[in-house]
Amino acid sequence: MTGKHHAMRIFDSHCHLDDRAYDKDRREVLERARQAAVTKVMVVGVDLQSSRKAVRLTEQLTGCYAAVGIHPHDAKDCTEETLTQLKRMARSSGVHAWGEIGLDFNRMYSPQPVQEKWFIHQLQLARKLGLPLIFHERDSGGRLLQLIAEHGGPGLEGVVHCFSGGRIDLEAVLRYGLHVGITGIVTLRKRGAELREMVPSIPAERILVETDGPYLTPAPEKNRTRRNEPAFVRSVLLKLAEVRGDKPDELAQAIWENTHRLFRIPY
Repeated sequence: MTGKHHAMRIFDSHCHLDDRAYDKDRREVLERARQAAVTKVMVVGVDLQSSRKAVRLTEQLTGCYAAVGIHPHDAKDCTEETLTQLKRMARSSGVHAWGEIGLDFNRMYSPQPVQEKWFIHQLQLARKLGLPLIFHERDSGGRLLQLIAEHGGPGLEGVVHCFSGGRIDLEAVLRYGLHVGITGIVTLRKRGAELREMVPSIPAERILVETDGPYLTPAPEKNRTRRNEPAFVRSVLLKLAEVRGDKPDELAQAIWENTHRLFRIPY
């Protein structure tokens, strides 16, 4: 990391700002984010409707970028026509990533073969379009990384958002050249213990920070509100710097650069 000092700037690399939890005060949420030095937000779609809304938000709100895609929970409703519509959306100038896509064997809202089929289709489509990917992985027992190895191809660019795997998973993610998305889980005493042990071994140029708002509110904000919002990603960054022994402003600058580079956003 460079030794230069910068005013801290933070990019929330994964937020569901389209969620109706923000319908009453979306502009105020973004204003609070700006006051916390969080000036850019990646709004991530999970189905057709949320992807469409994410793209619309990029047209209405400064500092917002969009990702379009079908989440594994929603894979059961995916069709070729769905992907055709997403592909059309992806042409919008506000779209900088494809996602969130992946595998979730925790809740099994869609059957495994269906999740895998549409994951592979979307992975290949994103590669054709030249878009970086946002991956969702929960309890897939290494299957997500296996499919990425089989179908991703060389030079795959993406982030495993809300990283929740073990050390072997982390080594595979880094080996494939992917980024690691860190959420508020890193701030939680019990739930974040394993993650805090691992974060010092992630190269600084591979880390992104995210809220996953309105979910996964970090500490200390968790004590006073249930809804997560982009401003709170600052707590994730500060905890990360503390655990890694990094200077917060230097780590912030490295992560700012990583996020722009991955999503091909000029800064």
